[in-house]
Amino acid sequence: MNYSRIIGTGSYLPDKVLTNQDLEKMVDTTDQWIRERTGINKRHIAAENETTCDLAEHASRKAMEAAGKSPADIDLIVLATTTPDQVFPSTACLLQSRLDIHGSPAFDVQAVCTGFIYAMGVADNFIRAGSAKCALVVGAETFSRIINWKDRDTCVLFGDGAGAVVLEASDEPGILSTHLHADGDYASLLQVPDGVSRGYEKVRDNAAFVEMRGNEVFKMAVNTLGRIVDETLEKNGLEKADIDWLIPHQANIRIINATARKLGMSMDHVVVTVHDHGNTSAASVPLAFDVAVREGRIKRGETLLMEAFGGGFTWGSVLVKY
Repeated sequence: MNYSRIIGTGSYLPDKVLTNQDLEKMVDTTDQWIRERTGINKRHIAAENETTCDLAEHASRKAMEAAGKSPADIDLIVLATTTPDQVFPSTACLLQSRLDIHGSPAFDVQAVCTGFIYAMGVADNFIRAGSAKCALVVGAETFSRIINWKDRDTCVLFGDGAGAVVLEASDEPGILSTHLHADGDYASLLQVPDGVSRGYEKVRDNAAFVEMRGNEVFKMAVNTLGRIVDETLEKNGLEKADIDWLIPHQANIRIINATARKLGMSMDHVVVTVHDHGNTSAASVPLAFDVAVREGRIKRGETLLMEAFGGGFTWGSVLVKY
């Protein structure tokens, strides 16, 4: 049977930094409040001429270099984003051209903050089915483009970035299991209510922004991530103590802490990067993963649990033997 394993990681953050002190001058908030409630110290913002595909390209090239793979080796691209460069073609196709990759399937996945987890599930199944041998999986966002910078409840949370991994077919299990879920009944709690076929006037006027009912989203996220942890462990016949590293969606330090408690895991074994870049939506899990790999914290042979929760609502997990 074909399995897929992760053979390379990469990430990228734009040069421009927006600190909590900067936000104090923009909206009625304070550095202390932001840090205590979210754990965020700063976020990175794409330059005016910098696109989601630009960020994805930087992260992808680093992941391919780490994997020792050339463009000719990649036979699948799955890119998770909520902020594509264009309505069409997909950002994955634009990235494919940038990387000089030709002929292989390339498409976007939209599951907001759970997007990378969804993309991993899709790519893993392609490889298990024998439809691909080497996949580039990317999460990339310019989320700052859909933020109302006068709304203090949302503008403090989000930033831009990209992360990527290369998956390769293997005789030995690497991706042990993926678990993907959604429930559209909760769409109104976290959304951009405008788009191409509804509310296009706001999109045209650059006034289509994220809306969030924070307290309700927080409660749902904590409860749902607790359930996905249980589901993942039960599926694989594992105990909480068998997980070496938790790599959570970097949304809010309180949600991360609550999930770690659910696992009974010391924060020393939880990858936390939210303080450096805020919530980068689909980019946050691969960003955190790449940081921990390159710092030498995560080592080969360890068992990793990636999990995320996002608008939709969507949620999911990936269990990895790295």
